[in-house]
Amino acid sequence: MGKILNKTILPGSTIGIIGGGQLGQMMSFCAKEMGYRVIILDPQPNCSAAQVSDDQIVAEYSDVDQLVELAKRCDVLTYEFENVDASAINEVKKYTQVPQGIKALKVTQNRISEKDFIDANGFATVPHVVIENIFEYHRGVEKLGAPVILKTIRGGYDGKGQILITDPEDVCFADIEHLLMQGPCMLEKKIDLEKEVSVVVSANSNGEKSIFPIIENVHRHNILHLSTCPAQISKKSAQHIYQVAETLAEKLELVGTMCIEFFISTKDEVFVNEIAPRPHNSGHLTIEACNISQFDAHIRGVCNLAMPKIELLKPAAMVNLLGQHLEAAKKELVQHPEWHFHDYGKDAIKENRKMGHITILSDDLEKTKQAIENNSIWDV
Repeated sequence: MGKILNKTILPGSTIGIIGGGQLGQMMSFCAKEMGYRVIILDPQPNCSAAQVSDDQIVAEYSDVDQLVELAKRCDVLTYEFENVDASAINEVKKYTQVPQGIKALKVTQNRISEKDFIDANGFATVPHVVIENIFEYHRGVEKLGAPVILKTIRGGYDGKGQILITDPEDVCFADIEHLLMQGPCMLEKKIDLEKEVSVVVSANSNGEKSIFPIIENVHRHNILHLSTCPAQISKKSAQHIYQVAETLAEKLELVGTMCIEFFISTKDEVFVNEIAPRPHNSGHLTIEACNISQFDAHIRGVCNLAMPKIELLKPAAMVNLLGQHLEAAKKELVQHPEWHFHDYGKDAIKENRKMGHITILSDDLEKTKQAIENNSIWDV
């Protein structure tokens, strides 16, 4: 039950990262800046994270032999995404420090266990039911009332693995059956939504925490489009969100960085949506906006360094660059000295794939948001 890592891992040591996407890349940037060596395990040669690391093991995430090889070569092991196999992590713990453990992984890899965990700790989730067949689907819709969202229990991100059902009489049952064929699903009530927000919290093995300011998020086609900080929400909602972050971090025995996403209704009700046991897209703006970033905090946490109090140095807006935006944004960069431009170096540019982001520090967030919305780059 106790924390796994109690000793400090000093610069000069080697950090292993499972996963080589942009989150791993930004973790590696921070680790290298502090003087750590970094080895990435990812099936894609020269993945984003490997481009800025010392070495890469090219292997599937399910390759236990290669995960053990990575563990043997590093002093501490971490991961950049939540779909790492918990049993594989248990195996590699024999060979190196894995301070994050598997509790947060096991809770968050399954929507049922995640919702049950949140409910058990006394925090509200949107009304939901678990369904396994089309008959239970009909009963669920009747109980919750439309509109509802059908979601797979495992996996799913950026809108994948879910269906919005506005009118139960006008729906493609083949799509519903397709999701149900993958196993039990969760049917959630779509609330009258005012805002979506998130909060990033980081901790070390000694239980010291760094909690970041609340971030307000706007999605397009279920993909995060724009994040702004500080979030424009009531003091009451903010206090509750910080309480949730503090409590869930304790209960999950958090080490490293995690993000909690929330819905705020038009009646100012706060619902916990999801927990991501890793740095989060919405937290990218912390790189420029805060005294340390969510990635610095993650490295400090897993290496058991002291955790600082977080300061927001300046309000900020972050906008994602998807495949269809990247080239136009590069050309326009010369006109925007205020843009902090991040390109993840991915080899294949695809529509709706996250290729980079831009952060803008601003004394007038509303004006900055309007400038982003008025820019035709993001109309595509």
